[in-house]
Amino acid sequence: MIKDLNKYDKIQLEEIKYGIEAIYLTISKIVVILIISAVLGLFKEAILFLLIFNILRATAFGLHASKSIWCWISSSISFILIPYICKSFTFPNLVYLILPIICLLCFIAYAPADTIKRPLINKKKRKIYKILSVISAISFIILIILLKNMIIKNMLMFALILETILILPITYKIFKLSYKNYLNY
Repeated sequence: MIKDLNKYDKIQLEEIKYGIEAIYLTISKIVVILIISAVLGLFKEAILFLLIFNILRATAFGLHASKSIWCWISSSISFILIPYICKSFTFPNLVYLILPIICLLCFIAYAPADTIKRPLINKKKRKIYKILSVISAISFIILIILLKNMIIKNMLMFALILETILILPITYKIFKLSYKNYLNY
């Protein structure tokens, strides 16, 4: 009876298992980070930064930690420390212009950045992701210039900076991960 219900081969079952593990790790990581953020009085800021960052991440992609422990560490630093900085500091106006423009240039040059586990093989999709990434970066820059709320300005700028770091070839090289994985197909 169970064999009749199981319509998946071994590879498909491994993919399903991998997907379930990824969902579990993501949800548990977010819950822990949000609990710590709440204890530190950064709950709203952490949620907002998570949302803002993932707008960029959705189309620019970028580096993923090679081990779960590194993912936990980098995510905790990113989604707790950055909201703290965004809430606590104000930067000179020139910083809000220069850093985002540098990030935009990097998006134009390097987005989207794929991974070994998720190569962007389809040339048309890569081009669409590049266009969407650049549009998102430009939108963030416009908001940074127009908004008066320093916390949100900071979050937009730091999301751009973080995502830029994650798409740079040098970052892949530092972590000994392959870049432009689609070229292998």
